[in-house]
Amino acid sequence: MPPASDRYKWDSKHASKDHYGPASKILQRLLSYLPKEGNAIDLGGGRGRHSILLAQHGLNVTCADISPVALSHAEQTAKLESLHINTLEIDLEDTGMPDGPWDSVVSFLFLWRPLIPEMIESLSDDGVLVIVQPTETNLERHSKPPQRFLLRNGELPDLVGNVDILHYEEGWLEDGRHDAVILCRKPKATE
Repeated sequence: MPPASDRYKWDSKHASKDHYGPASKILQRLLSYLPKEGNAIDLGGGRGRHSILLAQHGLNVTCADISPVALSHAEQTAKLESLHINTLEIDLEDTGMPDGPWDSVVSFLFLWRPLIPEMIESLSDDGVLVIVQPTETNLERHSKPPQRFLLRNGELPDLVGNVDILHYEEGWLEDGRHDAVILCRKPKATE
C-alpha cells in the first residue's frame, strides 16, 4: 500500500473515533521495568494512549505515527492531562527508525520486521525495548489484525537478536488478544 493511501486510511480511522481508551494493561503491568527518566519513543503511537502513560511515568516521550490526525489527538490528550509529549509524523516503513539514542522504545500492535534491528540499535546502553504484537493464534478468535500483521507463534525472541530478555510471554493476555510480549535490554557496549 503506498504511503499516501496508508496515511489516509489511518487518518480516516482516527477521525471516526472519539477516543482510544486507556493504555494497554500489559504496558501498565510492565511499566516498572522501564526507566523513570530519559527519552522514550512510542512507535505507531496513534492517539498517544501509551505515550501518555510513559509521560506520567516520568519519561520525555515522542509519539511517532503516520497519521497527523492521530498525533493531533495525542497532543490534545496530553494537554488535558497537563503533560507534554513530542509528536513525530513519520512513515516508519519508509524512513526507518528515528535517530536516538532512546532509553525506551515501545511498539504496540505495529509490526514491520525490518525495523526491529533498528529499534535495538537506536537504544542507549541499558535501554529497554518493549514489543507487544498478536500472533497467528489470534485469528482463532479475532479477524483483525490480518495474517500479514501477525507474528508466527514463538517468532518474537528470534527477531530481537543479541539482547538481554527480561520478560517474554505469549498467550491470551489481559488485552484480549493472543499476544507475544517481549521486554529486553540492550547490553552496555564493551570497550
